[in-house]
Amino acid sequence: MRWSATTLAVLILGTAGAGYLYYQHLNGNIQKGERSSGDSKANRTEPNADGQTPLNILLIGSDSRKSDANVALGGSRDHRDNPPLGDVQMLIHLSADRESAAVVSIPRDTRVDIPACKDPDTGEAYAATNRIINESLSRGGAGCTLATWENLTGVYIDHWMTIDFAGVVSMADAIGGVEVCVRQNVWDRPLPGVSGGSQLKLEAGRTKVEGEQALQWLRTRHAWGSDPLRARAQHMYMNSMIRTLKDQNVFTDGGRLTKLAEAATESLTVSEEIGTVKKLYDLGMQLKTVPTDRITMTTMPTVQDPKNVNHLLPAGDDAEKMWAMLRDDVPFDDNGTKGEGSKNEDAKTDGSKTDARQTAGADKGTGDPAAAKDEIGVLVSNATRTAALGPVAGRASTIAEALVAKGYTRAGKDTSPAVAEERTVVRYPSAELAGDAQAVAKSLGIPVSSVKKSTDASGVTVVVGADWRTGTAYPKQASPEAGDLPSNSDAINGSDTGQCMDVYQPYRW
Repeated sequence: MRWSATTLAVLILGTAGAGYLYYQHLNGNIQKGERSSGDSKANRTEPNADGQTPLNILLIGSDSRKSDANVALGGSRDHRDNPPLGDVQMLIHLSADRESAAVVSIPRDTRVDIPACKDPDTGEAYAATNRIINESLSRGGAGCTLATWENLTGVYIDHWMTIDFAGVVSMADAIGGVEVCVRQNVWDRPLPGVSGGSQLKLEAGRTKVEGEQALQWLRTRHAWGSDPLRARAQHMYMNSMIRTLKDQNVFTDGGRLTKLAEAATESLTVSEEIGTVKKLYDLGMQLKTVPTDRITMTTMPTVQDPKNVNHLLPAGDDAEKMWAMLRDDVPFDDNGTKGEGSKNEDAKTDGSKTDARQTAGADKGTGDPAAAKDEIGVLVSNATRTAALGPVAGRASTIAEALVAKGYTRAGKDTSPAVAEERTVVRYPSAELAGDAQAVAKSLGIPVSSVKKSTDASGVTVVVGADWRTGTAYPKQASPEAGDLPSNSDAINGSDTGQCMDVYQPYRW
C-alpha cells in the first residue's frame, strides 16, 4: 500500500508538472500585439441594467507571405517583403447577455477613412488617408485595422485576432473537415484575361473540406462572382464549422481540445490583453454558450464607388442601421424571447420612451450639474464628410449660431481642418464638464448616449457628423428591433443547413 501510494503521488506530481509545462508551451506559442495603434475615438459600451457588456472581436485574415508555407499557399504574390493586406475582416459581436452573436464582414475593396496610425514594431507613422480597408493592416498592423473599424462603426472593439494562410490550413486540419456546398461543379482557376484563382475544384453537392482545400474555399472569389459573395461563402463555412465543433463536444473532449489548442496557439496572433491560453479558453467558453439559431452572419451593405467601379462604399443609412444595432446590442436575429431587444437603456424599441430618456438624459447620469448657458464654452466641428461625399459647407457655423440663439453665447465654430465622423457626438475632456456637455446635447436633441468623455477634446465640443447634414435639430434616430436588419445585409442564420453557393458560369466544369 505504501508503494502504491508513493507511486500514485509521483504520477500525480508528474502529470501536474507536465500539464504546467504544456500550458507554458502553449502560452509560448501565442504571438501578441498592441490592441490599437491608430487614432480612434470609440468608447466602451456602458453596462446594461444587469451590469453586463457586449464583447466585440475583430478577426483579420492576412495575406502575408513571410514564410515558405505562406508563399507556397498564397500563390501569385511571392514577394515576402510586401506589407500584408487584411483581405478578410469580420467583426464578431457577442451580446451582453451572451445569448446571441452576430458576425459582420466588410469586403476588402471597400473605400473608407483610415486614421493616422503608428506601427508598434517599427515606430513608422502613417498619416490618415482614404483608401480601401484591406490596406489598413499594412499601415500599422492589426491595431490600425481595429482603429479603422472603430471610427467607421462607432463600436468599441475589445480584441483582435489575425490568421495567415498557413494558420487557416492548420486550424482546418485540427477541426477535421467542414461541410460546404456548391450547386454546380466549381474550378476557380486562371482564365484568359483573368489571372489568379484559388484552385478550388469541387463537384456539385456537399463536400467536407479541410487543410489546404478549406483555405481554397475561403479564398475563392472569381468563381462566386464578387468579393461580397466570397464573404457569403466564408459565412457558410463558419456556420458549418461552429455546428461541427458543437457536434464534436470539443470542450469536453480532452484529445480534441488539445489538438485545437496546439493549432490555435500556433496559428493566431492576438491583441496582447488576451494573449494567454486561459483568456483564449475563456473567450471560447463564452462563444460556446450561444445556440446556433442565435448566430447571424452578415456583410455590411455596400454600393459601388463612383470613383472606381472595382471598389465599394458603405451603403449610407443601411450600413449605419447595422452599426447602430451593434452599438445598442440589438440582436441580429429574432429567435430570442418575444420583444427582446437590447438590455442597454438607450436601445429600447419604444420610440416614445427613447425620446423621453434622451431629453431627460442631461438631468441624470452624472453628479456634475450644468453651468449657466452663457458660461459654457462650446466648440462646433464640421465632420460631415463621408467617403462618398464632401463636407457640408457652413455646418459648424449653422449649429454654433443655433446654440447662441438658445443662450449658449460662448458657442463658436472650430476652424481647424475638417475631419470625418459617421455619427454626431458631443465630447468633453473631464468629469467637471460632463453636465455641461449633456446640457448642450439636450438643447440640440442629441441623445445622452452620444455624449462621450474624450481626451481629444479641450472643452465641450459638438462634432456634427455625416448623420446630420441639414437642419438645426438633430434628426431623431429610429431604434431598430431584434432581427430588423437591412435587406441587403445578406444575413445567414447559423442553424440554416440548406445554404449552397452558385458558381459563376465561366468557372463551372
